[in-house]
Amino acid sequence: MTGDRKPLAGSDRTPLRNSKVVGRVDPNQRIEVTVRVRPRIMNGDWAALVSEISSKRPSERNYLSREDLAFSRGADPEDLGRIDTFAHAHHLTIAETSIPRRTVRLAGTAGDLSDAFGVRLHIFKSDEVIHRGRTGPVYVPGSLVRVIKGVFGLDNRPFARPHYRRPILTERRKRAPRGKVASIFSVPEVATLYKFPPGLNGRGQCIALIELNGIDHHGTIVDTGYAVADLKSFFRKLGLPIPDVSAIGVDGGRNMSGSGQVGDTEVTVDIDVAGAIAHGSKLGVYFAPDTDAGFIDAVSTAVCDTVRAPSVISISWGGPEDGATWQFLKEFNDVLQDAAAIGVTVCCETGNYGSSDETPQSRDGRPHVEFPASSPFALACGGTQLIRSGKKVSREVVWNHGDSSGASGGGVSNKFPRPPYQRGAQVPLSPDRNRGRGLPDVCGNAAGYRMIVAGKHVPVNGTSVVAPLWAGLIALINQSLTDKGGKPVGFVNPLFYGLSGSGVFKEIIEGDNDIDGRLKKYFARPGWDPCTGLGSPDGVQLLAALRK
Repeated sequence: MTGDRKPLAGSDRTPLRNSKVVGRVDPNQRIEVTVRVRPRIMNGDWAALVSEISSKRPSERNYLSREDLAFSRGADPEDLGRIDTFAHAHHLTIAETSIPRRTVRLAGTAGDLSDAFGVRLHIFKSDEVIHRGRTGPVYVPGSLVRVIKGVFGLDNRPFARPHYRRPILTERRKRAPRGKVASIFSVPEVATLYKFPPGLNGRGQCIALIELNGIDHHGTIVDTGYAVADLKSFFRKLGLPIPDVSAIGVDGGRNMSGSGQVGDTEVTVDIDVAGAIAHGSKLGVYFAPDTDAGFIDAVSTAVCDTVRAPSVISISWGGPEDGATWQFLKEFNDVLQDAAAIGVTVCCETGNYGSSDETPQSRDGRPHVEFPASSPFALACGGTQLIRSGKKVSREVVWNHGDSSGASGGGVSNKFPRPPYQRGAQVPLSPDRNRGRGLPDVCGNAAGYRMIVAGKHVPVNGTSVVAPLWAGLIALINQSLTDKGGKPVGFVNPLFYGLSGSGVFKEIIEGDNDIDGRLKKYFARPGWDPCTGLGSPDGVQLLAALRK
């Protein structure tokens, strides 16, 4: 940390709770990191441009093309040249460079990378994970401190977790907590109950699904993927064609099914739900390692993908925002802002641990919210439970089955300020007493879906089902709008909040998301609330409103 090196703003790392150093990283181990650099257009002008685009109806929006995005928001080649010089001076190899994504992948030994960025790498062990890690900030030369916006991958602790739950209670045998009958639905049944517009199948659209591989502390991929046989069985049972599915590897990620880990169920559920709603669309499944580098690289790859050109992205992975570095939150949020500029909707789950957003072992007695759902450029998707009486729904309440089977995440961000579109939403103050971004924005049934995983029929709960459910609905809406010469809906949040109280959303007024009865913080209510947002959709009315 001598010479002209300076700490990189927002890069400070702290150890995971209850973790300790259990070893040193082999200095000869080969690893890769992602360096993100500044864009050509800086944040002030860019934010104003995105705000101007988003303030208009879909038919009036002038989105940038992905090529325009690369030209105006991509990296400056001179900055990339500075990174090349830095890499050469520290015996590092340029593994990949992307102007549109503003990234450089640097490869080298752990020793050379530690020297280059002024960090010490150790092996940490906590209650839940063994990982390569660091503490304190990353250091960069003073000449690069304004060029480099983030360095990701030195610490390879997992940030995100899959957000599905297998319900313990079933419809026939037992009753759910608080007297709610736990029903099991097929995906098309839920789409029908929410009046998704008929006669559409997502033709001409691509839905990007973000999936994260499990890794060991060496960075070796160990699990997470889908089996084609499961997809064939699922869609055959529904009487639907199998969607066009492509697996795209990012940072060495790949489809690695068959491990029996929870990630396999998450990937399969995402494909099944999005595909059952929009089986005429293409599904791009972007696999990357479950690290901060892998997560942000997977999403930026989908946003900048000119081959598949997804119009909607579904993310069913996330973690508490308070556990991330600011450089990660800021750079990820910038990627989602770029998505808004080109007309891409990003649907994110809000977590399955209620207002705590923490597992029972990790709770600290305070509410937390899920990231990336807490980004103001994400459509945060919370969970409800549809309660069936015969073949009809009699009630819809906040999904909360306690720690046994999960509860909808939601609350107020400590990190992101309240966006303009939420000014009239009566969002309470954040736990830190700030005017923060409230989530979720919308909701949908999160309780009881029939899936096929590893050849077996399994019931699934979770807000991770709601994100692809909404992504499928957005694909249907985009198909309808673009088939008539219109434009995709893109960043929908300002539009949706403008429709509050119009009947497009069914307001949920019963239940809470206090998973263990201790926080007593958030409750369903008329209007927007921190459990279910604006409410669940009436798909036909929503499409009609967005056509205007």
